[in-house]
Amino acid sequence: MSKTSSKPIEIKISTVVAVSAILRDANLSVLEKAMQEMTGGNADFFDDEFAVIDVGFLDPETVIDWTGITALLKSHHLNAVAVRNAAPGMVADIAAHGLSLDGSVKPREEAAQAAATETAAPQQAEIDLTPAPAVVLEAAPVQAAHAAAPAAQFAANTMIVDTPVRAGQRIYARGADLVITAAVNNGAEVIADGSIHVYAPLRGRALAGASGNTEARIFTLSMEAELVSIAGMYRTFENGLPADQARKTMQVRLIGDRIDMLPIKAA
Repeated sequence: MSKTSSKPIEIKISTVVAVSAILRDANLSVLEKAMQEMTGGNADFFDDEFAVIDVGFLDPETVIDWTGITALLKSHHLNAVAVRNAAPGMVADIAAHGLSLDGSVKPREEAAQAAATETAAPQQAEIDLTPAPAVVLEAAPVQAAHAAAPAAQFAANTMIVDTPVRAGQRIYARGADLVITAAVNNGAEVIADGSIHVYAPLRGRALAGASGNTEARIFTLSMEAELVSIAGMYRTFENGLPADQARKTMQVRLIGDRIDMLPIKAA
């Protein structure tokens, strides 16, 4: 039998966008009624998206039927994968039901403030939904920040962000290039199916070609990134960037399976 040259497993950077289901009531009948009002009974309202259950508005002592809630979301074609803003006492039960924790476990006052910020300013308008009384659904990436994302505009398959991307925020330019005219801070994550252009310092994580485009590139006026990725291949800088690349005007590209970083020199 001939040996295959393919690797039995590969680990690559991937992006997952999920709907955030913000609960203000844990009663299943109330939630079901809210979902029916939201979707108008349309079975195709959701398209089997992943869902993050946000419990930041619930009392930490609330008894939550995780099996019932995940089944309720599943009946509306939403697949629950994680829980956000969980109280410490909920963690064991969440894990026992096969759900992950999205972000760290926060003090309840901080979680409530964060959830309120999300409701007031959705982080990424992938889906436009009318909130129902007991549950609010909004598009938000997994591991997304609790603060509002910078305002963006789309034009000619390009997302343009004119404000700083702060720690914990994630920006995803689906099917487009991403142009950022302000700094990307440490702890932030910027993602594009096309190329990423940062006309300011690039810190945090930058993932271009997120849907597999190996021709995508990353450009920045000041390379200070924690991680860069092209089409799932990635390179990290836990020990800092090499001296000839740090804070320099750089481009990142993919050559085979290698991340290549080159200076951008003025003519």
